[in-house]
Order: sequence, then C-alpha cells, then structure tokens
Amino acid sequence: MQLRYSFRLYPNGPQRSALARAFGCARVVYNDALRARETAHAAGEALPKTGDLSKLLITKAKLTEERVWLGEVSAVVLQQSLRDLDTAYRNFFDGLKGKRPRMGAPRFKSRKDNRQAVRFTANARWKITTGGDLSLPKIGDVRVKWSRNLPSVPSTVTVIKDAAGRYFASFVVDTAPETLPDVASAVAIDLGLGHFAVLSDGTKIDAPRFLRRAEKKLKREQRRLSRKAKGSKNRDKARTKVARAHARVADARREFHHQLSTRIIRDNQAIAVEDLAVKGLARTRLAKSVHDAGWSAFLTMLEYKAAKFGRGFLPIGRFEPTSQACSQCGVKDGPKPLHIRVWECGACGAVLDRDINAAVNVAKAAGLAVSACGAQVRPVLVPAQRGEAGTHRDG
Repeated sequence: MQLRYSFRLYPNGPQRSALARAFGCARVVYNDALRARETAHAAGEALPKTGDLSKLLITKAKLTEERVWLGEVSAVVLQQSLRDLDTAYRNFFDGLKGKRPRMGAPRFKSRKDNRQAVRFTANARWKITTGGDLSLPKIGDVRVKWSRNLPSVPSTVTVIKDAAGRYFASFVVDTAPETLPDVASAVAIDLGLGHFAVLSDGTKIDAPRFLRRAEKKLKREQRRLSRKAKGSKNRDKARTKVARAHARVADARREFHHQLSTRIIRDNQAIAVEDLAVKGLARTRLAKSVHDAGWSAFLTMLEYKAAKFGRGFLPIGRFEPTSQACSQCGVKDGPKPLHIRVWECGACGAVLDRDINAAVNVAKAAGLAVSACGAQVRPVLVPAQRGEAGTHRDG
C-alpha cells in the first residue's frame, strides 16, 4: 500500500524565492491548460490532450517573450501540473457518473490561495543527500527536520507551503503490511460531540475541543487583522498570525487523532464504526462542533491503519437505528432527542446510557461478539421470558 510521510522543511531566503517561482510557474501552466480546455468546450470542440497542451503551453511557450521565465523551473513540475488538471477532470466526471462523491469542476488557481504545492517525480532527479537535506532541481539542498525514517525509497515528493507560511515535504512511499500480534478483543465506536468517542466496552473518551479552547485567541488575532489596511505589509503579517493560530489547532487535533487511532488499532483485532453523514451535519447549528471534532479525518486514520496492521475495519450503514434500539432486548424504542442521555427500555426495563448503547448496537450490526453489559447504567430485574422460571439479572 502507498502512504504519505510529511516532514517540515526549512528553506533559506534564495530557496524560498526559487520555490515561489516554481509555485507560480506551475499555477500559470495549470490555468493556461484549464483555459484552453474551457475554450474548446465552449466552441463545441474536443478537449485538447495532455501531450498537445504540453507542447503548446510548455515547450513552445518557453520560446515566447511572455512565458520565457517558465524555463527557470524544473520541467517536471510543469508536466505534473498538467497531470494534476487531468486528475481534477477525471474526479469531476467520475462524480457525475456516480463512481465517487460529487465534486465541482476544476477551477482556476490564484496566487492568493492558502496552499501552494509542486510535485517532483523520479524524472526530476531529486534526492536525499548523505547529510539529510532534500536536493531539488533548480532550488538546491533544503534542510529537512526528520522525525522518523522512511520505510522505503519514495517515488515522489510534494513540496507544500501552507497558509501559515510553513513548508513541508510530503513523500509517497510503498509500504508492506505489518502484522501486529493477534488480540482477542474487538470494539465498536460511537462518535459524538459530548464525548469524542464512546467504545462498546464502556470506555468514554472526552472531546478535546481544540477549536473551542482557542477561540478567544483566534478572535483577538482576527480583530487585529480586520483593523489593518488592505494591501499593507502589516495586514499580511496579521493574516499569517491568524493562519498560524489555526494551524496550531489543526496540528493538536491531528496529533490527538493519531494517538487515539493507534491505541485502538493496537488493542483490538476488529473495529466497527458507523458511516456518518458529516457533510449533512456540517450544514446544521452543530457545524462548528462537528468541524472541531474532525470525525472524517479520524475514521480515515482508523481505516488505513487497520489495513496497514492487518486489523478488521467494519463500517456499518448510517441508517442503522443504533440510538433507537435497546442493546439488551433488541426492541426499537423510537428516536430520542439529543438532550436525553439515559433512557429506560419500555420492553425489558433496562436503563441504558445512550452513547454506550449505540456503540454496542454498532458492534452487533457489524457482527462483532461484544458484550452488551456495558450499555446498561445499572442492573435491573427483567421479567422472566416464556419457558424460563423466576427472574434473571442482565449484566
């Protein structure tokens, strides 16, 4: 399987200027190609192929006075920009055909975009030097902060500049699946906002609420930004401070997701989760809390780590009535408003914790052999069933 490994880059002044030229040239070629295809589409003509665009917008364009500066950057970066446009079109058409979630048509890139990136393939002859620097063509040897070793020789590297002005190198590497020791436990997860995750064994993991905790500082920096004159250097500095504050929140959230997903994968042989309609929730009054939780990113981590370490990942349909059915007797007791956190089953009398009960139902829907005793808040006497004598205690 292919994975990405990202590391922080620290380019010096000339290298930052060279990277800015590479970002700009790649953006210009992308926009020129998009404009050529849109013009052909409007005229009812066939869309020009990538090879033809490469000859017209790169090879020939370098000979013109208007685009002669394209020769200042690696040609591989420009070719990759055309491939990225191909990918954008393919994803757009696959979405229309129902092969993947729908996404918008390719759009023109702006130099004011928060994220700038260029990709170097093996043809660019980039390398990692013996001193640990990243050697990039027409840019130089850039210092890298290595936090871990790469498992294999990377095939490509993408250099990224984020909104906070930080630079990263993202390597694509082929990795072989690793096998963790088998364990007897399996777990189901119910994601929420009060608690970030509730496990079917009764464990509740508090929601860190990184964005909520940083709101005061974010508002202060945003007010300072709004007072700066548009187009001034002070406004650019203030915008960078706002972006860095948001980046710290995102980094903390990502680290929390990594630590929790690794622990769950390590301790369980199979993991069941519910397929959440995150996009729908993001359009409600809970949008900020849903964004702060980052459910989609966490589930993506769980899925790829399960594949990497040989664990089972079992998603269930989002329309399963996990919060409506009693995990003790299976009777569907109807929808419950969000403010009801504990409820009593009208059929068997079990008093249930809403979140733990939902996690146990997720496990049952996925076919996991998980005990339902954790779903009960307190043991209660249950009326004897037909063919049984006396009473028994669940739990």
